[in-house]
Amino acid sequence: MGEEEILAELNERLDHTIEAFRREAGKLRTGRAHPGLVEHVRVEYYGNPVPVTQVATVAVVDPRLLSIKPWERNMCGPIEKAILASDVGLTPNNRGDVVLVPVPAPTGDRRREMVKILKRLVEEAKVSTRNARRDANEMSELLENLPEDDLHKLKKKIQDIVDAAGKRLDSLEHSKEGEILEV
Repeated sequence: MGEEEILAELNERLDHTIEAFRREAGKLRTGRAHPGLVEHVRVEYYGNPVPVTQVATVAVVDPRLLSIKPWERNMCGPIEKAILASDVGLTPNNRGDVVLVPVPAPTGDRRREMVKILKRLVEEAKVSTRNARRDANEMSELLENLPEDDLHKLKKKIQDIVDAAGKRLDSLEHSKEGEILEV
């Protein structure tokens, strides 16, 4: 494994970490309706649990209302039950051919709680970036025929890449925190 492979693997791991953070942060309710609120809800479909997006179209009707239109009319009941049983904390309204999901504005306490969860998610992502940096540094030390100066330069590149990922995480955290605290 050479320098380029180490840096490419590091970039890939950091991109996965940032994408995982985006997905988890997207699940936090901001009081605004978006399809990500129910994407992970699994619905019983002919005996198999599948994501709601595989049996219905999820659309935003207005900033506080989601519309879930199943492709098969008989799926409204199972979708409603799945949302009620999930951890999203929303109460769906089954209209027969469509399930409407109102998204209430969170209380001040709930907003502060979500910010704490966001901080925990960011810290987990940063731990993952530090682990990726450690692994890249260990791999770089195993490179044979690499002069000490080049090893130092490679470690500096690794640190720069990790710092850039940390700044991206901070930026994502800051914007998500703004969404959460926005009234």
